[in-house]
Amino acid sequence: MDLESLYQEVVIDHNRHPRNFGRLEPADRSAEGHNPLCGDDLLLTLRLERERISEMRFEGQGCAISTASASLMSEAVQGLELRAACTLLERFLKRVTDPAAEASPELGKLEALAGVRKFPGRVKCATLCWHTLKAALNGGERNVSTE
Repeated sequence: MDLESLYQEVVIDHNRHPRNFGRLEPADRSAEGHNPLCGDDLLLTLRLERERISEMRFEGQGCAISTASASLMSEAVQGLELRAACTLLERFLKRVTDPAAEASPELGKLEALAGVRKFPGRVKCATLCWHTLKAALNGGERNVSTE
């Protein structure tokens, strides 16, 4: 299966059936994200156990790419130590924004979203949840905008 087909299949599946959709209450960390260009709104809530993300949920409204990216991210970061989550975050952002970035096996299913690079206007949709996660991991409630 080529990357474009995988991209379409993964985005459609995670948009129609988002994983970890909802809100954690109480949450140890949270952050809100907004993409004014596309109208994506996102709330991330996290529970931490020691230095590990034990649970993550997201809710809000967004386009198919934004929803799929948040769903994939939620699966990828749950159970990771904070440092490993930050490393994954940086690898993902580089992969979807840097045309010279090569495939990264560590990304797993997230690699499918690399196809968004072909559509520069949609990169913000795919990265909104990741920037929002970064804000949540940096502590406290934060508001993130792609603008």
